[in-house]
Amino acid sequence: MSHTYEYPRPAVTVDCVVFGLDDEDLKVLLIQRGVEPYAGRWALPGGFVRMEESLEDAARRELEEEAGLRTSHLEQLYTFGAPERDPRGRVITVAYFALVKLSAHHLQAATDAREAAWFSVWDTPKLAFDHADVLATALQRLKGKVRYQPIGFELLPPKFTLSQLQRLYETVLERELDKRNFRKKILAMDLLEELDEVEQDVSHRAARLYRFDHKKYKQLEKAGFNFEL
Repeated sequence: MSHTYEYPRPAVTVDCVVFGLDDEDLKVLLIQRGVEPYAGRWALPGGFVRMEESLEDAARRELEEEAGLRTSHLEQLYTFGAPERDPRGRVITVAYFALVKLSAHHLQAATDAREAAWFSVWDTPKLAFDHADVLATALQRLKGKVRYQPIGFELLPPKFTLSQLQRLYETVLERELDKRNFRKKILAMDLLEELDEVEQDVSHRAARLYRFDHKKYKQLEKAGFNFEL
């Protein structure tokens, strides 16, 4: 059903902050804009919401169109609505953030994106619009949430070592963790399945591999279990 309004109204966009982990570096997905405003500038993937789609559907569509990326973990982050944030006019954006395994995704820029690439969150180019603020907000959300929900496992391969798990938390939180205390705490949760497998093709002594037990976590969560590191 179409409507006619007698007053000016803003447009709505979605922007997506997608994090991935590359060894010991936290990465963010950026696209290089192919159209004005800010043609040639790097930005977060996103775009205008269509009349017939939900906000989350729009976010998923933009990720696939601009970077060829699909993700199962997509969470609404924050709404950014400063009047002058977009030179095209009054535009409100609803930001989302996602966590992906880098090895599972091959980027492919399309539509109005010239290129799609991963950048270290600590060394990004100057971003278009207010996307630096959006990225900073998402990073703070990730730092907080990774300590009380097991979302960090979305960044790891399905099978991982305890050292890889600790490096993940150290990378996101930007501080060193005591190895003994970290392992004692994470193993005491009884959420890791120890596998009869070790690392392959490594120069050092091969470490035991583990897998996060999603099913067990869901059962414990329903019983009131609190994940906290």
